Parts: sequence; structure tokens; C-alpha cells
Amino acid sequence: MKHLKSHIDRAEAERLVNAYSDLILRLSYTYLKSTEDAKDICQTVFLRLLEKPRSFESPEHERAWIIRAAVNLCKDQLKSHWRKTTVDLEAARAVPAPEAEEGSLLAAVNLLPPKYRTVIYLYYYEGYSANEIARLLGEKPATVATQLSRGREKLRTHLEQEGFA
Repeated sequence: MKHLKSHIDRAEAERLVNAYSDLILRLSYTYLKSTEDAKDICQTVFLRLLEKPRSFESPEHERAWIIRAAVNLCKDQLKSHWRKTTVDLEAARAVPAPEAEEGSLLAAVNLLPPKYRTVIYLYYYEGYSANEIARLLGEKPATVATQLSRGREKLRTHLEQEGFA
């Protein structure tokens, strides 16, 4: 019976990775600007799900929990003393993390401050409404609407300066 349980756990792990790894990696990268840190966040989200299985009301509820977990982990990492006082060896050697193609819209979005970058990403790339984003991030809908508006304006200004608009 134990063998069957590990098989089911493996199948569930594979389903979760296939369904959500790209989302978690992209979202985490928008916060942390580091491919390796985004991978760490992705792994931590999956470990939390597998170590303490949860039942979700729907696929949307599962997806919302995963986004919320990833956002919270990213915020925790950004606030950590370790992150503020250390430099990654790869960064010290000036080896850039893979980024969106220069000149692409995603590259321009990645230049925004994190609070704008996150809401713009969730709204345009993941298709969430402002109210849904507010619930996911634990913010007031008006705050998210303001961040979306300001983020769009900053993005528009940047694109105009680069000659794209």
C-alpha cells in the first residue's frame, strides 16, 4: 500500500509542476529579477503543497492559492536580511540572468517597480481582474486599480521614451 501512495504523490506532483511551474517562475521572476531565486520559490511552493496536501474547492481556488503562496514567499524573500546583505556569486561575476528579449513589452514591464510590475503581470499576462488581484495580494481593490493605472502610465512613459509609442 505504501508504494501506491508514493505513486499517487508522484502523479500529483507531476500534475502540479506541469500545471503551475511556468506561472510561478514568471511571477516570481517579476518580483525577484533572478532566475535562481524564482526557481527556489517554485520549489518551495510545490514542497508546501506536497508536505501538507490541501483540498481546493475548484481549479480556480487551487490556482489562487498557488499565486498567493508564491507572492508571499517572494515578499518574504525581498524583506529578508540575507537578501539585503549578500550578493550572489553569479551576480558578482556579472553574469546576467536570462531576461525577456530586449525591446520586448515584457522587458519594459520588468523595469517597473515591483508593486506595479506584479499587478500589470497578473492583469495582462495571467488575465486576472483588478478585484481578483486584490484578493490574491491581500490589497484593497482601489489600491490595485491605482497601481494598475500608475503602472500603465509608467510603462507608457517608458515606451514613449524608447520610441515605441
